[in-house]
Amino acid sequence: MPETTTSSWAEHAQRVLIGAGHQRGGARARIIDLLARQSCALSAIEIDDALRAEGTPIGRASIYRVLDLLVEHRLVERLTIDHGHARFERIEPDGHHHHHLLCDRCGQLVAFDDPDLERAIKQLSKRLDLHVEHHDVLLHGACGACAS
Repeated sequence: MPETTTSSWAEHAQRVLIGAGHQRGGARARIIDLLARQSCALSAIEIDDALRAEGTPIGRASIYRVLDLLVEHRLVERLTIDHGHARFERIEPDGHHHHHLLCDRCGQLVAFDDPDLERAIKQLSKRLDLHVEHHDVLLHGACGACAS
């Protein structure tokens, strides 16, 4: 993702939390910064591993508390991807989002954008006279390496 998008999301997230009366916290800021640099959803364990690799570990309970707070303020969405395990992905202030393909063999999560799919969802919502506020598309299959 372009740097302006990621830094603007991190700044937006901090503004929302401060506006809601939350103090700036070191753990929260590190998690926000990490999520801002990601192109796709991460599990709490992957967040924990990444922070440890950066030399800034945070207790797992704190990670879950921060993620719950970010979900509560609609800054991050919780995606149930594989076998009930949650992954977390930032919600862009401008509404831009992508969808996912999950390799059922190796667990790789691949993000994809598809303007035609977005148009089809809009057309479907009009045809059904349904206001779609949010949608997730998760395709299951095998990645190129596993399909071979």
